[in-house]
Amino acid sequence: MVEGAIAHYQATGKRNFLDIAIRYADCVCREIGPEEGQLVRVPAHQIAEMALAKLYIVTGDRKYLDEAKFFLDQRGHTSRRDAYSQAHKPVVEQDEAVGHAVRATYMYAGMADVAALKKDTAYVEALNRLWDDVVLRNMYVTGGIGSSRHNEGFTEDYDLPNLDAYCETCASVGMVYWNQRMNQFTGDSKYIDVLERSMYNGALAGVSLAGDRFFYVNPLESNGDHHRQAWYGCACCPSQISRFLPSIGNYIYGTSDKALWVNLFIGNTTEVTIDGKKVVMKQETDYPWDGLVKLTVTSEQPLGKELRIRIPGWCKSYTLSVNGNKVDSTTDKGYTVIKEWKTGDLIVLNMDMPVEKVSADPRVRQNTGKRALQRGPLVYCLEETDNTKDFADLALTPTSSFEVKDEPDNLGGIRSIKAISNGQTLHFIPYYAWDNRKAGKMKVWIDYQE
Repeated sequence: MVEGAIAHYQATGKRNFLDIAIRYADCVCREIGPEEGQLVRVPAHQIAEMALAKLYIVTGDRKYLDEAKFFLDQRGHTSRRDAYSQAHKPVVEQDEAVGHAVRATYMYAGMADVAALKKDTAYVEALNRLWDDVVLRNMYVTGGIGSSRHNEGFTEDYDLPNLDAYCETCASVGMVYWNQRMNQFTGDSKYIDVLERSMYNGALAGVSLAGDRFFYVNPLESNGDHHRQAWYGCACCPSQISRFLPSIGNYIYGTSDKALWVNLFIGNTTEVTIDGKKVVMKQETDYPWDGLVKLTVTSEQPLGKELRIRIPGWCKSYTLSVNGNKVDSTTDKGYTVIKEWKTGDLIVLNMDMPVEKVSADPRVRQNTGKRALQRGPLVYCLEETDNTKDFADLALTPTSSFEVKDEPDNLGGIRSIKAISNGQTLHFIPYYAWDNRKAGKMKVWIDYQE
């Protein structure tokens, strides 16, 4: 409610909803806290921390930020000590992801907000440990997290089943929230790499192409009996998607004292104010289908800032030009840096986008002897409706060849992948688009014959 009120205020300038949210937050701050007569409690399902941090930014009232930190600091110190809601130990002592995956990512995002606003290095150190544990040992190739249906969350490292994968849609959206915040206070593109993976695959799969049916659970394999539904008794995923999709524009750019940052490649024209100056950024691209991105920046006055353009972790080869002249720019934390540019310059980034066979960490026993296909940020899968013959026996080999096919009339317009492997023809579609046609089996990880 608080975040909705803030969004309403920022969009309309009207305070009617915001004032209600402020009264609600004031009630929480009055009743729960460290002072005599207050209750000492922590949320069972974290998310209030992010809302309180946003309310502090909008109002400038520090009590909201202090309340967010109080909620976080009290974890591990109250009668609630369950790992399910990450209350098993103080947050600064946590070093592995446990419990419910959505609660975890919401808490980590709230910690990142507080760390940035309060410059809390202990929070940052804990977040770095937790990020390594989630991304390096507990994340699916789709950016999904939370492998177990039992707790809607984490089990043990490298336990990533495909057919029984849980990968709640809300958890993938939570990965976007958390990784955006990590990028904001570090300037490291690796966080946007994870954000993009979770967004295009784990989160986008959560809604049908018609926008009327939803996945709560996003497995990486199906026997043909897993389908999106119009609604759920616990309706967090449909409502989460409905607020997430319109917010994607917020993740495309970033600003700092020294630079204007391009994080995501999505066609748009936007106007921002930097140092009191109006700046218009125009981006033209067919990404994620194509790696060509054209950028034009215009400003009323010279900005004197760098332009930092993210080079995705999947990109092994690219060219960069300004007004048709190839440039060799420096790279810092995954961003190519253009130090000198003037208003009206046409900046072109062209990234090679080959089909890649992806291997899982050898400790993921469920994917031994298997490979997945990825092109750009998109993970692909096989659906039985495209591969009706010998579906269970389809396999890739080191000599498999790939053809990218433009299919404007299929699944809302996609680029599919046709693989020729040992005389077999395999038709792959983007994972986000599965279960939008005839029911049938699906798999992301394909047998691989050395």
